[in-house]
Amino acid sequence: MWVKSPRFRFWGSVLLGGLALQFAGATFAGAAGGGAGHPSEAIFILQIILLIAVGRGLGEIMQRLGQPSVMGELLAGVVLGPSIFGAFWPDAQHLIFPANPEQKALINGLAQVGVLLLLLLTGMETDLKLVRKVGKAAFTISIAGIVVPFCCGFALGQFLPESLLPHPEQRLVASLFLGTALSISSVKIVAVVVREMQFMRRNVGQIIVATAVIDDTIGWVIIAVIFSLASRGQLDMMSVAQAVFGTLAFLAVSFTIGRRLVFRLIRWANDTLVSSAAVITVILLLMSCMALITHWIGVHTVLGAFVAGILVGESPILTKQIDERLRGLITSLFMPIFFGLAGLSADLTVLKDPKLLLLTAMLVLIASIGKFGGAFVGGAMGGLNRRESFALASGMNARGSTEVIIATIGLSMGVLSQNLFTMIVTMAIVTTMAMPPMLRAALSRLPLEKEEKERLEREEFEEKGFVANLERLLLAVDESANAKFASRIAGLIAGARGIPTTVLHLGPRAKAQEKRRADEESHESTVKNAAKVSAEIEKEDGEEVREIDVTSRARQKKAVDAVVDEARKGFDLLVVGLNKVIGADGGFYRNVESVTAGFDGPLAVVAAKGHHLTRPDSDGLKILVPVSGSGVSRRGAEVAVALARSSNHPLRVIYVTTTRDKGRRRRNVSVSLFEEEAILKDTIALAARYDVEVITTLRTNTAPEAAILQEMRGSNIDLVVMGVDRIEGDGLNFGGVAAEVLREAEGSVLLVSNGETTK
Repeated sequence: MWVKSPRFRFWGSVLLGGLALQFAGATFAGAAGGGAGHPSEAIFILQIILLIAVGRGLGEIMQRLGQPSVMGELLAGVVLGPSIFGAFWPDAQHLIFPANPEQKALINGLAQVGVLLLLLLTGMETDLKLVRKVGKAAFTISIAGIVVPFCCGFALGQFLPESLLPHPEQRLVASLFLGTALSISSVKIVAVVVREMQFMRRNVGQIIVATAVIDDTIGWVIIAVIFSLASRGQLDMMSVAQAVFGTLAFLAVSFTIGRRLVFRLIRWANDTLVSSAAVITVILLLMSCMALITHWIGVHTVLGAFVAGILVGESPILTKQIDERLRGLITSLFMPIFFGLAGLSADLTVLKDPKLLLLTAMLVLIASIGKFGGAFVGGAMGGLNRRESFALASGMNARGSTEVIIATIGLSMGVLSQNLFTMIVTMAIVTTMAMPPMLRAALSRLPLEKEEKERLEREEFEEKGFVANLERLLLAVDESANAKFASRIAGLIAGARGIPTTVLHLGPRAKAQEKRRADEESHESTVKNAAKVSAEIEKEDGEEVREIDVTSRARQKKAVDAVVDEARKGFDLLVVGLNKVIGADGGFYRNVESVTAGFDGPLAVVAAKGHHLTRPDSDGLKILVPVSGSGVSRRGAEVAVALARSSNHPLRVIYVTTTRDKGRRRRNVSVSLFEEEAILKDTIALAARYDVEVITTLRTNTAPEAAILQEMRGSNIDLVVMGVDRIEGDGLNFGGVAAEVLREAEGSVLLVSNGETTK
């Protein structure tokens, strides 16, 4: 490999030296002009360049070697610090990373912001649903996995030589810090490895990640208490009690009132502000305010940032684009700087001292045995078998980023000495690099149970599915009975996954009439009631059914402009329910065309007929869905299955030829129907994943519209769900088959299109 080439290393050193000399001139010029002791912007920029370039470069190499990229960023600091760069070229190293406080304050300030953002990102990656699902076992495992290594670390701290303690009189605080550092796992490292191995959704993978989440949360609470203790310099029970109860109160308020408030703020920013990156600005402000609150109650700011990340990650309208932007900023800028500075602070040359090297080896051994043993025992107590407990213990032994953050906090507080900090960072590097191969070997030996396999197949399908990836629904309605039925359809779709829904009232008197209705008769209440029915089916044992968030909007402009204004806020599906759907010419009525013209994404046009006009919320939908093997027909099948879950009738599935197949209809019934039967089996498998009963019909020699209408009449169907293509043209057009069914069907019709148009 060219990276290992001596010539590459030589020219790399020359380039680094040249950069150092170039910036040295700028530094001396700045010092001469500004006076001694003034920080240099040139040096600050060079530090950022080196930390990002070397950190990301080594991170790339680490990933190719099967290690998390954060290890490369940490090693970059070691390379640029006194351990390597300083040992070979001390003058250049001191020039680029000077020791004067003013210069260090610049990069340290950036790193402190990076700590908060890292904890924000960690919180955003925390899946509370996962924790609740395996919470009992994970909590038992986490307690055992924390207590054992904590006791080991605390005992080690009590016997450390005084030369390793910056303040020997505060040995208790140092011991508590060391115990905490040894007991916490890095949820980020654990999650990365488990995700890379495709084990994130496996039962044992969920327990591993959930346990790491609980470890992290308990660890930050402990660190918050220790910070309060260290800031006062003595064991003050009143201050400790204040920190503990303040932390508990903060967590209680955050996960009750705070959860709702954060969601409303994010939605308000997304829906109201027109400036770029408005949601990211609100998220950063939320993080900063919550960090200040935890600082005010006497604990460390990292707890506030971590909890803010959890709440932001739970927001149902945190779009993938927003998440990727924020994540990109943190991983590309702040992570290399923070972990690089942590590596810079670790002077591995002190390990030349045999006593320190021996103590470091003991620290690594005690940390590994304590964490591995505690997690293994906890796994057995939590009901895991030996193989699962071994995999769990292997994953929990990684300290990684969390350990470095804790050690950095301890160093900045004066609780840890420079040598002890180096020992802890070394332990973090060793345990983290040993974890991935151990965990991979342990997980590869775990068998896949039948029930787990079925769940994994369902979740793999949902990742590529349409309904499972909906984040927000927009419901455009007037005061008609069709609007009422459309509200029910939208609620059934939204309820299973708690999708926030906005009801846009159209028509000059729509909102006024909506206000005059009783609350239980409004479109909003119809959506919520239908969503509750759907959510009851989706919920697991012990879960509480939460009411979905429904927002009401009144039209202030023309219908098309009102839809355009709402659409820019980011909706994944527009459900249209208006009084008149079919025009005099057999096409769509002009109001439907006007409303849909302002929305470029997927559409669901509802046309209520029969008893749905008089009783739109009547129970027991009898649903028919035609399939043809096309992508749009599969999308229709997904929506039909989602609706059929709340019905006590089986879903009827009919195979029909598409308009493109008309020229090759079969004349010989003896010809194999293998392809058609395979399409039906695929839909049956889709429905089976959600425990929906299916009745199938195969019609190949009949025009699709005729086959659908015959099946509706013969099976007493009251709703047909069709996946349709949106045909390019001046008006709204879903093709001849959809138009014929919409015009001739005696039951209700739901047309579901994708966001693209075809010729």
